[in-house]
Amino acid sequence: MVQYLSGAPFERVAVDILGPLPHESTTYTPSMLTSGREMKLPTDLMLGRPLEETEERSLPEFVEDLRERMDRIHRFAREKLKIHSDKMKQRLDTTSTETAFKPGDAVWLYAPKRTKGKSPKLQSNWEGPYTIIKKINDLVYRIQLSPRSKPKVVHLERLAKYTGHNPPDWFVVEDPQPRTEDSVIRDE
Repeated sequence: MVQYLSGAPFERVAVDILGPLPHESTTYTPSMLTSGREMKLPTDLMLGRPLEETEERSLPEFVEDLRERMDRIHRFAREKLKIHSDKMKQRLDTTSTETAFKPGDAVWLYAPKRTKGKSPKLQSNWEGPYTIIKKINDLVYRIQLSPRSKPKVVHLERLAKYTGHNPPDWFVVEDPQPRTEDSVIRDE
């Protein structure tokens, strides 16, 4: 799992499409994180809110107080997000069977398709074997089905090691160090 930490309002935005889920990582509301205060809801306008600090302050004092409050809130939220992210990473790392592939390895690609009139349970969800062309980073690979097919960029979670007979052998892994006259002489 790759961690993506953020530390400023709207640096990263997530949309809850499953909801409602508990937004538990920071323990602050989105309104508090973005504006430094809680949102006034229609019920607050009708019934009123509990009395808050009524001390009168000058504009520079108000701005300085708001800046300090926002810094404190964001620092606390970053700490909570880091703790939460570490827990999620640890949980994922203990349950995942991460496999690292190298160029030339044969793999299956998870690509479920729905065919009208057929049960999804009976359809094959795996395509291949594909060949790893390049490791882009720890989680993303470029794969290709054949020399003339279009390469695909896919996440590690959609790949599985190919263990069947006759793996594709059309891809040639290049020697990472070109041979020079010096290396030929040393090899002899």
